[in-house]
Amino acid sequence: MNFKEKLEKEIKNQLKQEIDLRIPPSQEFGDFSLALFNKDPNKITLKSSLIEKTEVKGNYLNIFIKKSKFIEETLKEINKDYGKTKSKQQKILIEYPSPNTNKPLHLGHIRNILLGSTLTNLLKFQGNKVIQVNLNNDRGIHICNSMLAYKLWGKNKQPDKKSDHFVGDFYVMFAQKAKENNDLKKQAQELLLKWEKGDNETISLWKKMNGWALKGFNETYKRFNLKFDKEYYESNLYKEGKRIIEDGLKKKLFTKDEDNNIIIDLTNEGLGKKVLLRNDGTSIYITQDIYFAYIKEKEFHPDKSLYIVASEQDYHFKVLFKILDILKIIPINNLYHFSYGMIELPSGKMKSREGKVVDADDIIDEVINLSKEIIKEKNPKVSKEEIDFLSKTIGMGALKFFILKYDSKRNFVYNPEESLSFEGETGPYVQYTHARICSILKKSKLNPKIDYKKFNDLEFQLIKKMAEFPEIIEDSTIKYKPSTLCNYLIKTCQLFNNYYSKNEIKISKERLFLVNKLKQILENGLNILGIEAPESM
Repeated sequence: MNFKEKLEKEIKNQLKQEIDLRIPPSQEFGDFSLALFNKDPNKITLKSSLIEKTEVKGNYLNIFIKKSKFIEETLKEINKDYGKTKSKQQKILIEYPSPNTNKPLHLGHIRNILLGSTLTNLLKFQGNKVIQVNLNNDRGIHICNSMLAYKLWGKNKQPDKKSDHFVGDFYVMFAQKAKENNDLKKQAQELLLKWEKGDNETISLWKKMNGWALKGFNETYKRFNLKFDKEYYESNLYKEGKRIIEDGLKKKLFTKDEDNNIIIDLTNEGLGKKVLLRNDGTSIYITQDIYFAYIKEKEFHPDKSLYIVASEQDYHFKVLFKILDILKIIPINNLYHFSYGMIELPSGKMKSREGKVVDADDIIDEVINLSKEIIKEKNPKVSKEEIDFLSKTIGMGALKFFILKYDSKRNFVYNPEESLSFEGETGPYVQYTHARICSILKKSKLNPKIDYKKFNDLEFQLIKKMAEFPEIIEDSTIKYKPSTLCNYLIKTCQLFNNYYSKNEIKISKERLFLVNKLKQILENGLNILGIEAPESM
């Protein structure tokens, strides 16, 4: 139990009611503030060894705490588990990034991967059991487009570049050729029918190109240290989805429209009519998604099932969740669509078919190479091995932090140069602060005999910020908002660097003890974001 929790418990016991203890906007209103609209604050006297004094402002009781007591309890509490709570633990399943096997992962997938992996880290840090699954969309007309292009113009070539990029080239080629030859779309549809009938030559080509795509994906996943508990494939799921839809029709949960498609009418819920199975028996995305949800529920029985998918699919998931609830596969309250906005380039939106997409691998390479140039410029004497290590550490940290610091709902423009700045709201700024603290600690040995009355006002303000970390972690987890943690780390580093510039960290055992504890908080926060905390930069 941290200082705030202890204080809350004492006040709650004295007032015999639930309370909302908040941090006021300004120090003049105390260290904590208590809203009392059902009692006269002037008639309340709080007795606590943690409280220095109280003041009444309107309906608020402002509380000034005993600084040395607060500092002692806060600093003693900080360790590698700092930020963990005793909230109810759950089994949570997260599905991401669910790529199509006709092109390489791109910048949008990077945002998906970072949001999914960071939510996983947050939930695990809080003691939840997290299951990460990935659905590979490996069938359909978009897959046949790249297959047909290879069949017509690939000349049985083997990949002469990263294998998923090789496959993606044929997807772009198909789109370009189809502009000049309308018959190609008909040929791709015929190829899809051959695939569904199990034509040996078509299946052989499909397996070969899918294998290339998946091999390339796995190489990219390794760059993010991403491992899934289980991977699924659309090609194994789509037929069983039809059975569920047809069974729902028999039970009169679904109907048929004038074109003989099987539909669900959700007009009363404001979602209109949705086709679930075409009149020719072919399935669509929602057909397989219903069965996939059934499979995940049967295999894992999660308390909560999260889908990390861009906001373009908001309508799809509203319909899907309603259907799963109607079919009694999963209660709607156990489902959550983590919707996120788009990343754009300075040149505008990305378009896969036109080849105007920044591939994930190219982005990673660019940010690492830019980082390498910055390191060489700052310190020309650094060895090649250290440059390689730091450029990867700083480059990946810059990329991850830049994307995660934005609220997930927001669209934004990705700028590699801006992300690598050592000043401002960036990953390298937080990493550099951590490295600066490590440098300070290397100069002296820690002494556990601390006089908690020796900390000055600037240090007290910094420690108050450090004490917020558990609530920040809890808030980031409950609201699924990694951006909250990013913003906290920036503000905490700004406070420290302001303190550092004014004090120049004149070495004392108290200050060393303080910065060592701050180092632990930065390390915990960066680890959750999947970012390395370097000891030198």
